[in-house]
Amino acid sequence: MNDKRRIKYSIIFPIFFIIIIWCVKVFELASGYSFSFLGIYPRTFHGLLGIFFAPLLHADFNHLINNSVPLFILSVGVFYFYRPLGYKVFFLTWFVTGIWVWCGARSAYHIGASGIVYGLASFLVFSGALRRKPELAAISLIVIFLYGSMIWGIFPFVPDISWESHLSGGTVGLIIAIIFRKDGPQAKKFDFGPDDDNDDNYPVSDDDKVLLELNKNIDANINFDNSSHSHLKLEE
Repeated sequence: MNDKRRIKYSIIFPIFFIIIIWCVKVFELASGYSFSFLGIYPRTFHGLLGIFFAPLLHADFNHLINNSVPLFILSVGVFYFYRPLGYKVFFLTWFVTGIWVWCGARSAYHIGASGIVYGLASFLVFSGALRRKPELAAISLIVIFLYGSMIWGIFPFVPDISWESHLSGGTVGLIIAIIFRKDGPQAKKFDFGPDDDNDDNYPVSDDDKVLLELNKNIDANINFDNSSHSHLKLEE
């Protein structure tokens, strides 16, 4: 796949997803109807719907914009650099994070795509470190530089923020990076061939064979003379 097709492939789904979440918010404002009840409400039957719909819902445009920009950048990064794993990483992050939030978060409606954002960021950081591939390691450092401050979002400092989604998403991203560390792009392995210091690897000419045989005969004679002297000394 050439670079143009690879870039096109990498941005199609992220753009499609961003359009969907913006359309949902615009429809809410235009109709005056809120879909917040479709968010995750932990440990309730109706709250299970939020596992599927919560990432599509946002409290306001500020919330939507804050998630849209990093979501687009990070998802493009995943689909570009980890093309065979892109959809697996995205949807596993989406659904596993939602399940964890449903199981253990506070009793309130949890909405927004920030869990996916944290999951993708975590995956890019840890996957690049685990694979030991220079370009992927560089992506890890770039993500840390751009979004390293997101780490504070996993702590319960602000009551109105779903830190549980952030923590769950970040943990899921780490686990996915470990599980798929041997899939997708890998560091190159270099084969340096046989050991050049091994004389057996060199061809031996006929002249060399004669010299080697002569050396063996000389060594044999020297060893014989040495053993004779030793024997004579023992008889003295």
